[in-house]
Amino acid sequence: MIFTFQSTYSIQAVITTFYKFGLVIFLLIGQCVQAQPKVQWASKVLAFSSERVDANSPGPKYRAIQVIGSPNKLPQTGESACAWSPAGADTYAEEFIKVGFETPTKIKQICIGENFNAGSVIRVLAYDSLDKEYILHENKEDGLVGKGRMWNIIIPQTEFKVFAIKLILAPAKVSGYNQIDAIGISEIELPFEAKINHAKDIPKDVTKENLGRTINTQKREVAPIITPDGKTLFFTREGHDMNIGKTKRQDVWVSKILPDGTWGEAENIGSPINTDEHNAVSTISADGKTIYLVNVYMPDGTYRPGLSKSKRNKLGWDFPKEERINDYYNLNSYTEFTIAPNGKVLIMACQRKDSKGDKDLYVSFLNNDGIWSKPVNLGATINTAENESTPFIAADGRTIYFSTAGFPGYGDSDIFLSRRLDSTWTKWSEPENIGNLINTPKWDGYFTIPASGEFAYLSSEERSIGAEDIFRIRLFPSIKPEPVAIISGTVVNAFDKRPIAANVMMEVLNDSLNKETIVAEFNPDTGEYKMVVPLKKSYSLNASKKGFVSISESLDLTKERRFREIKKNINLIPVKEGQTMILNNLFFEQSKYDILPESYSELNRIIELMKEYQSMQVIIEGHTDGSGDDIMLNVKLSQNRANEVKKYLVENGHIDPARIQTKGWGQSKPIASNSTEETRKKNRRVEFTILKL
Repeated sequence: MIFTFQSTYSIQAVITTFYKFGLVIFLLIGQCVQAQPKVQWASKVLAFSSERVDANSPGPKYRAIQVIGSPNKLPQTGESACAWSPAGADTYAEEFIKVGFETPTKIKQICIGENFNAGSVIRVLAYDSLDKEYILHENKEDGLVGKGRMWNIIIPQTEFKVFAIKLILAPAKVSGYNQIDAIGISEIELPFEAKINHAKDIPKDVTKENLGRTINTQKREVAPIITPDGKTLFFTREGHDMNIGKTKRQDVWVSKILPDGTWGEAENIGSPINTDEHNAVSTISADGKTIYLVNVYMPDGTYRPGLSKSKRNKLGWDFPKEERINDYYNLNSYTEFTIAPNGKVLIMACQRKDSKGDKDLYVSFLNNDGIWSKPVNLGATINTAENESTPFIAADGRTIYFSTAGFPGYGDSDIFLSRRLDSTWTKWSEPENIGNLINTPKWDGYFTIPASGEFAYLSSEERSIGAEDIFRIRLFPSIKPEPVAIISGTVVNAFDKRPIAANVMMEVLNDSLNKETIVAEFNPDTGEYKMVVPLKKSYSLNASKKGFVSISESLDLTKERRFREIKKNINLIPVKEGQTMILNNLFFEQSKYDILPESYSELNRIIELMKEYQSMQVIIEGHTDGSGDDIMLNVKLSQNRANEVKKYLVENGHIDPARIQTKGWGQSKPIASNSTEETRKKNRRVEFTILKL
């Protein structure tokens, strides 16, 4: 059945008519909204006449290869290192570039991104499978047609599949260097519109709050670093009268949040952190007791390029010590660093021989010897021919924020986010611009977020008191990192409850692909241990100290979905005869005695203890809950589990079996009620008792 109607019909009448026949129609009134056409961007450069070379940069800035892929500059116009420029400007000789496409197709549109000095393209040619040449368009326009444009040339559909496109330029038509951002083809004639890849669901009212005069002055305030608990803000202030040294270069300042949520008067952190040179904090540890600083501090007060670390003690910050990075060098005058919450992954912004432009982002991993591995480029998804700078790894260890002009944006350099896709740290999601309510027409960068993910702090020039200032925004969901938990507490002697200096460790239990271990220090002189861990995992928490046995605890965060702060004090048991401890992180198959892999870390600690005390003799005792009618079956199960623990210690630790006794008690020695599942869990246990030292 065919329906026709005139424009004089009422909309309601039309809709009613369609509903009578069981049909639904969506009428777009006013502006016609259409989907963006699918464009296939050039995937390879086949030939070119010349390319501009930047003598000051070893990377491929302005080279022909920059034309590959989607636009890096448009819809913003202007000069870009991520676009192809012929070698000469205003020359009378013709220039050309020829590009190929991954999937040859019949086309109705050619999309040419002329980001800078548009109007010099005089002919557009196409090539079929036999490399036969066809003229698709000749440009009759003269001179400059605008600073830049996305030029969509609509043509009748080609009768052949287009394998390649060639642009012929007459540089003398438009004064200055001509640049081509991208070349694409489409089967659809609807004009393509270059757009910014925004984060999703950006709200209409993001408030960018200046932190005020306790933080910002007429001078330059940049590089904020917020502690994971959100209570202390480090930043760099330049040219202030209270800075150290004659030239008043950049010094580190610090402010603490007040009970009313405002920031207290900032103070110069002083020596040895601040010197006559430029000083800046790049990362702070989860417990706030270790800061990583740009540059290597020398005893004579000078510095050399690199990274240093300083720890806080009861007297203040100690002299920064070098963090060694294998094959570290930087061809740029500036660099920034950020370290993941686990303390084992370092991302740096620097320029190296394999950089794609000026500064790129690189990753380095902490080796067992305490030296960082050789930096590896994060790859083309993140890095461009422009500067990538001010990286920040969020508390989830997966989300990175950085600043660049290498992707479509709003200003000199915008803040973007990307999420890590695997454990290599070189595969990332497509960077997303966090929007023009945060990014400005000027330079924006230094994004830093506490573990709660509630606010972000950044540097910006727009609406500043003097030069760059530090601002705060409330994060909206699409740009938040994944939620985490802050685990904190103290380590004490289980009997006299006195604090003990110890190493605290969190191990992932339920992730076979990620056996990550997070280590923190507890020092009674400087306060509690503190660490940041991702949610949706189970952990084993324990501490180690010579002469003590830790009681490990399992921490199940698999069902948590929101940020949490969890207090966990750890009891250490002195190593002496008669001491008994429950192996909390020992797990078996349901109603079986097969030890599950997440138990191995717990058992390996017992192995290390028995190796340290070579004459130690122990008894392993198994217990069950009171469920089930077969008492003897429970006794047998508990005995088998104790025997299986002994077997693991003997086979994996080469412990003399004569040093280990076993006993299965079944349900005869409960330590809690059997009335609920939660209390029955406490009765299902394996205990470790020291019989002799």
